[in-house]
Amino acid sequence: MITWLGLLVIGLAVVGVVGWLLNAILREAQTIEKGAGAIWDGGKRVANNTVHVPDLIRTNHYVGKILAGVPGLHGDLERIRKHAETCPGCPQCVMGGKL
Repeated sequence: MITWLGLLVIGLAVVGVVGWLLNAILREAQTIEKGAGAIWDGGKRVANNTVHVPDLIRTNHYVGKILAGVPGLHGDLERIRKHAETCPGCPQCVMGGKL
C-alpha cells in the first residue's frame, strides 16, 4: 500500500514533468513567434517596395514622351544658337519675337 508520502512524491514528480513540458512548449512557441515575426517583416518590406511599381510605370511613360520630344528641341536649340552667332542685337530679337 502506498502511503501519503509516496503519493506526494509521485504528485510532485508529475507536476515537475508537466512543468518541464509546458516550459518546452513555451520555448517552441516563442521560437515560432520570432520566425513568424521575421516573415511578417519581410512581407511588409516586399509590399512597401512593390507598391511603387505603378509609379515607376507612369514615370517610364513620361520619360518616353520627354525623349520623343528631344529631337525637336535639339533642332530648335540649334536654330537659336545659329541665330545668336550672327545677330548683334539678339536679346532684342528675342523680345521682339523675330525668332
